[in-house]
Amino acid sequence: MSISAQQVKELRERTGLGMMECKAALQETSGDMEAAADLLRKKAGAKIEKKAGRTAADGAIGLHLSADRKLAAMVEVNSETDFVAKGDEFMGFAQDVAARVTASNPADVNALGALALKDGAAVTVAQSLEGLVMKLGEKMAVRRFTRYASDKGHIAGYVHGRKIGVLVELEGGDEALAKDIAMHVAASRPECVSKDQVPADAIAKEKAIFAEQAQTSGKPANIIEKMVEGRVNKYLNEITLLGQPFVKDPDTTVEKLLKSKGAKVVRFARFEVGEGIEKKTTDFAAEVMAQVKGA
Repeated sequence: MSISAQQVKELRERTGLGMMECKAALQETSGDMEAAADLLRKKAGAKIEKKAGRTAADGAIGLHLSADRKLAAMVEVNSETDFVAKGDEFMGFAQDVAARVTASNPADVNALGALALKDGAAVTVAQSLEGLVMKLGEKMAVRRFTRYASDKGHIAGYVHGRKIGVLVELEGGDEALAKDIAMHVAASRPECVSKDQVPADAIAKEKAIFAEQAQTSGKPANIIEKMVEGRVNKYLNEITLLGQPFVKDPDTTVEKLLKSKGAKVVRFARFEVGEGIEKKTTDFAAEVMAQVKGA
């Protein structure tokens, strides 16, 4: 049967796939739009299954901030290669997912996948991802997201080179200060806002290590105690946002900067693409040798 250009266009919009794939699916299903969409999803599922053993440790950060800076979301979407991750389609998908998280506040990644990617669209986040896998030929995944809503303060977002993303919620200060703090978090990697948020067991562990190191100095016990206290304080300043030297002015700390502006950091989140994912490395020479020996 004859398939119209409008039918192909509609299926492309629903699935995100190429014109020829959509036309072939419509021809195979005699123009049935729902059946053609299901057919393409099944084909995408087969491709996804074949790629399941691969490692998707590259990718990009998507970030969306509402106009009033009261709502924001950040998402990590993974791919296998940087080549795919920096493409317009992949980046556009990451941005759309972040916007959907901002608007809908899903409970988790599975709930997010079931939502429409865009308002009024028939295609879901999961279906759109399947379409990208089919089209771009790599394993992909929406790995994680975070969403901030601020009543009293305001939110800033920052993405560095697609690979590092930050959300910061402040009370007081202005938009420029919030952006500076977000950039600082991206560069300096603090683990928490202040010393009181550092787990007691983490402090105890560091204190024990420093004490053991100080014992070898041969100094009196009271001096060793001060040495250990000094090292613990240095450790706490290194891992807390407030204790770190401000990246734009290392002569002052972030805490002093915030006080001078009458501002307070409520919380922050920092995503770095691929962190915590074990990347597979392939020894191609050994692989070829093994094939030669087995031949």
